[in-house]
Amino acid sequence: MRIAIGSDHRGVELKAGLVARLAGAGHEVLDLGCDGSAACDYPDPAVAVGEAVAAGACELGILLCGSGIGVSIAANKVRGVRAARCRDLADAVVSRRHNDANVICLGADGASLQQVWDLVQAWLVEPFEGGRHAPRVAKIRRYEAARERSGARPAPPAPKGAEGDGTDDR
Repeated sequence: MRIAIGSDHRGVELKAGLVARLAGAGHEVLDLGCDGSAACDYPDPAVAVGEAVAAGACELGILLCGSGIGVSIAANKVRGVRAARCRDLADAVVSRRHNDANVICLGADGASLQQVWDLVQAWLVEPFEGGRHAPRVAKIRRYEAARERSGARPAPPAPKGAEGDGTDDR
């Protein structure tokens, strides 16, 4: 499998370990940075990995930053990316089974290489269940496509109790 991987400076050490383990497991790995301990802005590798996955250059992506939150937010801005911040095995499994996540985002602070490797291994082999989950993922894709066509963000739904929504909070 071809896998894109990236990190900010806080995840660079774990990323290097993952690259070696992924290659040792027979995967082709595209390392999209960062490469050293100098400060690196997490949106840069997150968008690079997201674009590689969305374009089909890689099947899946892996991102690391201190918490995993920043790279998740940034990667999810790329159309076609479903990036999931996973903190444990259950998160990793359900992100693939139910959400068809194509990028896993991991927190590097306080994590060992073995901990993140265990999550990545489980995530890589877990299939998307489809079924009742497929229409939900399709809704996300339709939203992305509609937003791209219109160039604008759709209006948010009216809050519950607002005029015209059929409810009355009095």
